[in-house]
Amino acid sequence: MRALSAFCLAMLLVASAAAQTYPSRPVRIVIPLSPGGTTDVPGRIIAQKLSESLGQQFFVENRAGAGGTIGSDYVAKARPDGYTLLLTASPFVIAPHVYKTMPYDTLADFAPVIRIATGPYVLVVHPSLGVNSVKELIAAAKKEPGKIDFASSGNGGAQHLVTELFMYMAGIKLNHVPYKGSGPAQQDLMSGIIKVSFVGTPIAIPHMKSGRLKALGVSTATRSPEIPEVPTIAEAGVPGYEAIVWIGLLAPAGTPRDIVAKLNGEIGKLVRADEVKKLIAPTGMEPDPDTPAQFGAYLKGDYDKWGKVVRDSGATVQ
Repeated sequence: MRALSAFCLAMLLVASAAAQTYPSRPVRIVIPLSPGGTTDVPGRIIAQKLSESLGQQFFVENRAGAGGTIGSDYVAKARPDGYTLLLTASPFVIAPHVYKTMPYDTLADFAPVIRIATGPYVLVVHPSLGVNSVKELIAAAKKEPGKIDFASSGNGGAQHLVTELFMYMAGIKLNHVPYKGSGPAQQDLMSGIIKVSFVGTPIAIPHMKSGRLKALGVSTATRSPEIPEVPTIAEAGVPGYEAIVWIGLLAPAGTPRDIVAKLNGEIGKLVRADEVKKLIAPTGMEPDPDTPAQFGAYLKGDYDKWGKVVRDSGATVQ
């Protein structure tokens, strides 16, 4: 027993010492999604600011593909020493429900570090559809079930399931048209080939201003400060509706708690700074940091929520 106690104490001292000297070499932040998107831009801002504040390089490496599972799997199997991290988003908790097999356990193989920011999706329609509100869209869809097309960046992705949740709660049926990426989906939406979609605020705002798209509602429980004139979907006709875009940082399971706590404190301080808030604002995201425990509970809740949406919608990826 004395030997075991001495060993445990030694391990605690080693972990504490590692956290005090962390980081002592460059840190890789894996983003499992494509460059230039809602996750990538804030991720690069955070990496730059961490490099400045902690005196070591934090560099971003995009490992996109398979709904984010390729990059996530790489981090899940990395050494749990704080030098390989995962900066991910909402698809992280959707993928395990739509893929038949997963190379990792979404909740067990990662240590939550911090939720960094959250934001809304915007429900937009092409003007040619002739609807001006959420209630009018619901009425049009009920009049012609399955006749109005909605676009997503792919079957089983966030845009798809956010719309499935909307249809389920509104009691309507729209026709899903999945695309291979958000670019082609946006192109057909703006040309009027597709009439409805949920998009991020950086996409919605310029096309709202030009008149090429109409914004009917935001998916969050409160209005977006970027477009405060647009009501929430809940207040516009679907009470209780909420779907959040989030980005957060995770580490491989087993990463020393002191290192997780150090990263949490440093990132929390950074994202609360006015300079970082201004840099992140154009992405439509607002800083929303929490503790590792709170982020872990949030992930579990979001995992369960989207699991139900997938079961109700029948969405799968072959």
